[in-house]
Amino acid sequence: MNGPYVPVHDVNGVSVVKSFDEMFETDNKQVQYDCIEKNIITSALNLDEFFRVSQCSSKKEMWDILEVTHEGTNDVKRARKHALIQEYELFRMQPG
Repeated sequence: MNGPYVPVHDVNGVSVVKSFDEMFETDNKQVQYDCIEKNIITSALNLDEFFRVSQCSSKKEMWDILEVTHEGTNDVKRARKHALIQEYELFRMQPG
């Protein structure tokens, strides 16, 4: 939801990205968690899906691409629902 974790600190009221030497242990753990979560998502994918999300910078972006790929956009979902409702309403018993 929040994108990749980027450790920052304030310098004269401006947020500046911390260098590796300035990071605390909690910052390092949070950065590692982001990498682990991205690895979990990519390890569950086949080759075609992996290439779709390999250029994403955050796990949220990866998830959104996979969601649209497999479920479709909201318009597609709505169209499928209406088609199924119409098919149900036209459902009749065949003679014999």
